[in-house]
Amino acid sequence: MDQATNGRIGYIYVQSTGVDAQNELMRQFVAQYQKEGLIIDERFNSGGQIPDRFIELLHRPIVAYWAVRDAPPQQWPPVAHRGAQVMLINGWSGSGGDAFPFYFRQAGLGPLIGTRTWGGLIGLSGSPDLVDGGNVTVPTFRMFDPNGKWFAEGHGVDPDIVVNEDPTQLAKGTDPQLQRAIDEVQKRVAAQPKAPKQPPYEMRVPQGVQ
Repeated sequence: MDQATNGRIGYIYVQSTGVDAQNELMRQFVAQYQKEGLIIDERFNSGGQIPDRFIELLHRPIVAYWAVRDAPPQQWPPVAHRGAQVMLINGWSGSGGDAFPFYFRQAGLGPLIGTRTWGGLIGLSGSPDLVDGGNVTVPTFRMFDPNGKWFAEGHGVDPDIVVNEDPTQLAKGTDPQLQRAIDEVQKRVAAQPKAPKQPPYEMRVPQGVQ
């Protein structure tokens, strides 16, 4: 990624939405949040928990800049990405791997690139173990969005930009989906507003002084 973009674009792979991936997302994000753009790759995401915290991390708004004496201005919160983002998805992403791109789109973070996700987001919880040590799973909850529309169970999340997987190209070391993501995020970086410049300090006159 550094070679392809001259170090301007970061790449974060999110393998699941469980505790392991939360730790890994934080580790990768902290190392790359200052990049001009980010590619979030959630292909083959095996799910786990509901990824609201994942979106909160990727979608932290810049609320202020601090003018620091003898140093460049600093954004606040300090660990937040203000650049362009895109997400890679495919048909092997399911459950929490369906919810992640669903929330990514809902938050307006950027386009989804690749192929439609698996489409299995019925939640399982509270099923008791059996006396013989076995267990059963019982569907207990389903998701609908803030506008009152059901998640497309059995269908999944459609990409904004369709790029089919090409095993032949992958075997040759070329990933067409990743290349499309690089092209798209760089285009968005070029159109991204720049951080504001520090305004000149005001001439402040104490009250009562003429």
